Amino acid sequence: MIHHLTPKFSVITVCRNAQAVIEDTIQSVISQTYHHVEYIVIDGASNDRTMSIVNRYRERISVIVSEPDRGLYDAMNKGIRLATGDYLCFLNAGDSFHEDDTLLRMAHSIHEPQLPDVLYGETELVDREGHFLRMRRLSVPDALTWKSFRQGMLVCHQAFFARRDRVVPYDLRYRYSADFDWCIRVMKQSQVLHNTRLTLIDYLAEGLTTRNQRASLEERFRIMVKHYGWLSTVAHHAWFVLRLLTKR
Repeated sequence: MIHHLTPKFSVITVCRNAQAVIEDTIQSVISQTYHHVEYIVIDGASNDRTMSIVNRYRERISVIVSEPDRGLYDAMNKGIRLATGDYLCFLNAGDSFHEDDTLLRMAHSIHEPQLPDVLYGETELVDREGHFLRMRRLSVPDALTWKSFRQGMLVCHQAFFARRDRVVPYDLRYRYSADFDWCIRVMKQSQVLHNTRLTLIDYLAEGLTTRNQRASLEERFRIMVKHYGWLSTVAHHAWFVLRLLTKR
């Protein structure tokens, strides 16, 4: 049963050996002024101080799992299986909510009689100290549909909140860009996608994908061809193909 305008958010943090950044992320979640929040931490058997930091906050975290996994998206699938909220949000170690009242303001932005399938918003890129670097290069569309991602990932994965009954598992065949494919698949079965018109996330500008950019670009291209067809993808991404070729 979905309650009118007080949705429960399941915030899922996936981490491994994240001792340098995990605490900021945890604090950003537990200091939210909105109280319908379930916090789930999925750790991939860290061998640094990550778990001792997580355990300090044990009474503020709903579920903690620490065990080996088959990578980031496998861990996210575990989070999906454990979540009980109306919406799922994946907040990786190092990322944080933009303000302490971000979730409250998101809930207040909903005026439909029932909860939209997807809530989305803007993302700021920040450095390790949390200082603003820039907004994301791709700007959030006013009205989002599954076809919007023909232009690329216009909404950051962390700023894309999917209703739990619309969520699908991540496809583990993709090592770097399964989140891109996941967002498209969620949107394909969604009717109402709600632009909160808020900056939702402070994103730490140094992820897995930036380190493996070449492989990530190739995967993203394959995902676009799968969803949008070859011709449409090449037409939208002639520059993208050129970038792939020149990176060889």
